[in-house]
Amino acid sequence: MIINADLHIHSRFSGATSEKMNIKTISLEAPRKGVDVVASGDCLHSGWLKEIKQCKVVDEGTFELNGTRFILSVEVEAVKRVHHLLYFPSFSAVEDFKERIKPYSRNLETDGRPNVDMSGEELAELARDVDALIGPAHAFTPWTAMYAYYDSLDECYGDLAGYVSFVELGLSADSDLADRIRELHRLTFLTNSDCHSPHPVRLAREFNRFQVKDATFMEIKKAILRVSGNKPVLNVGIPPEEGKYHESACSSCHMHYTLEEAIRRHWKCQCGKRIKKGVKDNILEKSDFSKPLHPSHRPPYVHLIPLAEIITKAVGQHNPFTQTVTKHWNELVDAFGSEINVLLDVNIEEISKVTVPAITEAIQAFREKKVIIHPGGGGEYGTIELPKTGEITSIPLKPKDTQTSLLDY
Repeated sequence: MIINADLHIHSRFSGATSEKMNIKTISLEAPRKGVDVVASGDCLHSGWLKEIKQCKVVDEGTFELNGTRFILSVEVEAVKRVHHLLYFPSFSAVEDFKERIKPYSRNLETDGRPNVDMSGEELAELARDVDALIGPAHAFTPWTAMYAYYDSLDECYGDLAGYVSFVELGLSADSDLADRIRELHRLTFLTNSDCHSPHPVRLAREFNRFQVKDATFMEIKKAILRVSGNKPVLNVGIPPEEGKYHESACSSCHMHYTLEEAIRRHWKCQCGKRIKKGVKDNILEKSDFSKPLHPSHRPPYVHLIPLAEIITKAVGQHNPFTQTVTKHWNELVDAFGSEINVLLDVNIEEISKVTVPAITEAIQAFREKKVIIHPGGGGEYGTIELPKTGEITSIPLKPKDTQTSLLDY
């Protein structure tokens, strides 16, 4: 079977996270996005663990509420402020891991994403001991990522580097960028939302599509490890240019710089503040190849822009949280089942019967890769611009029964 999974979120027990990030709300919103499995996030926090336990038990590592499956996960901040993702096979594994890191953390019960005074190697050793998966979170971002502070997996994870099975790309990178680095070729790439809100523009803005035998932790683990016929078949994420750290830019005034300009200026902006190195330049500096070299197991990567963002631009709104945008989003999702279906799978002619021409044309522009993106940097997200009227082809897509969907993998 094929499933969609968002394997990095945060609960209301993490800092700067919406109070609406409770287990019930997430379980109801995930299917409307088109996601089958969500990683719980924050599973070391007692309050959140109690909420997870309200779900129906599918097996010892899988839980279900309102048709949405959950697996146990956490993001922790280790030494050098580097963030790591972990996926656990059971509540007992979570409790064992938590007990072992207690002496090294002061905020296990006050922050869903705790700080631990441990190295990546020490964390990986504990993960191995409890049979959990571990890998770097948003590996390229300039603030709290592995490649911001280490030059390699070996430098970060030491003798346990071989135990690392995945790397999370983050919102500012994709497979074409990451596969320029040789040491990442053996790893599975994960594309996750890292969302702090259940709003459609955040939850599952990036997700993974896996081929598995069931929507359970063990089957997803096998897919990440690419064993027993299980595997990732699609990575889906926002275009990296839209990420807020894609290009090198000042973190104060957001002036963008090329890598050469930033080096020449000694990473000091014309406003006097610091230029923050962008993901693109960070990867280019560490690249082993001038062009991406994809290993045979690497699945396709589809760039997906949240439907609410497309609607926002199409109807001339200033943000995706207005009643007007929500109304149009609900109409489309109610008609076709999920946001993923609307963006990638449903015939354009069918969409045109449900919504206004401007939104239909905007979705078509996205599918034809004619959406213009002005890159983000320095902590400011990139912006989207729709093509001018007349720049979108009038040739309709093939009927649904003969059309090859971007998600038919």
